[in-house]
Amino acid sequence: MGAGKSCVGRRLAARLGLPFVDADSEIETAAGCTIAEFFTRFGEPAFREGERRVMQRLLEGSPCILATGGGAFMDAETRALIVEKGLSLWLRADLDLLVKRTAGRDHRPLLKTGEPREILQRLIDLRYPTYGQADIIVDSRDQPPEVTVDAVVAALAAHLTTPSACQS
Repeated sequence: MGAGKSCVGRRLAARLGLPFVDADSEIETAAGCTIAEFFTRFGEPAFREGERRVMQRLLEGSPCILATGGGAFMDAETRALIVEKGLSLWLRADLDLLVKRTAGRDHRPLLKTGEPREILQRLIDLRYPTYGQADIIVDSRDQPPEVTVDAVVAALAAHLTTPSACQS
């Protein structure tokens, strides 16, 4: 939450001439309600199950830039699908930036359960070791999105020209 997945993803897709797909929007369409409403009605485990089905459908489709929710890569089955069908990119952001970018927004179900800074720190502690398994890691900083897109394009080019990346 707040790393810039959607903002950077849209710009990256435009730069690369690929469609941009927001997994959260696709999940909301499939569920017929917002993610926040789904969480309230059915809970996180049911959401993750639905998310997994939507991610499988999207990953089996045409090439695109796919922005996933923050918890998708944490699900072992979803992560395995991403490894098999795609190339993963983690936009790594520090706590202060995440707090700044998520402040005042009420569409983040996980941040509604307590003090946002503490929740974000817990999520960092829990998720960052797994996110570190991404194929590419680019730091998201408090800078214009185009600077991050430039860094992603450079990291993508370096990854794709590395011999070990071509063999996997």
